[in-house]
Amino acid sequence: MPEKILSWEVICKEFEDYLRIERGFAQNTLMAYLADIKKYRRFFEQDERQLLPQKLTSLHIREFLYVLGEVGLSEKTQARVLASVRLFHKYLHNESYTSNDPSSDIESPKIERTLPDILSVQEIEQMLNGLPTQTPQGIRNRAIIETLYSCGLRVSELVNLTLDQLFLEIEYIKVKGKGNKERLVPIGQWAIEWIERYLKEVRQKQKINPDAKNILFLNRSGNQMTRVMVFYIIKDAARMCNIQKKISPHTLRHSFATHLVENGADLRTVQDILGHASITTTEIYTHVDTSFLHQEYKKYHPRNSR
Repeated sequence: MPEKILSWEVICKEFEDYLRIERGFAQNTLMAYLADIKKYRRFFEQDERQLLPQKLTSLHIREFLYVLGEVGLSEKTQARVLASVRLFHKYLHNESYTSNDPSSDIESPKIERTLPDILSVQEIEQMLNGLPTQTPQGIRNRAIIETLYSCGLRVSELVNLTLDQLFLEIEYIKVKGKGNKERLVPIGQWAIEWIERYLKEVRQKQKINPDAKNILFLNRSGNQMTRVMVFYIIKDAARMCNIQKKISPHTLRHSFATHLVENGADLRTVQDILGHASITTTEIYTHVDTSFLHQEYKKYHPRNSR
């Protein structure tokens, strides 16, 4: 073990710099990791043993995970926290603060893979057509929902979308996703039409804060919208047309991907559009209905009938 023992405060600050500078994590991802490590740190600082990070063993990590389960955190949340703890200990080991990585032999909690909530095509149409578009905010909200569903964007990608990321004449937008990775995403005619209407009838007539002059979607004050604002726009749109499902901006992303797969889109193509690093993440969208599968089987299998 190294002779120099550093405090939680010092190591957590170094870890934050590592995530921000060397790993280049986006702000939301960075804050999620730091929040998990804050829980981890608090657990051991409040313990009478006053354990420092370099003294932790796999047994201590298991104690921490056990308490997370006891206070009612789901297996999914426990797995996410453990992923943060693993990265933290990997950092300590790589920086030679520890002679081994105590988290390396700890298995993640088994998570039952659940399907995300999605809207049917009819429900999407119902929600879009039910939006009042007689006001500037109504036009903007229609453009937002059309864009989310047309492109399968994450809400963070939507609120950070800039004017110079729009290539509407060739029906593409450039999206900056997780880890600041850029990708080109096709955009449909309905979304283009409503974005152009929003730009002409709403945004062009607004007084815009200089800090937001390149941001596409703005609030009434001419500032960048927040993710929470978009969340409420989606919730209100669903409520107005009496959709009872649990709705969020991510519901539109799930619906987008599901509808593509159900209609025969290649999984790799969907992966590229969504910006998934792994095809495994995209595979959740293969929960197509059995009638579609049967139709595809009959259409393509050479020996489906005599």
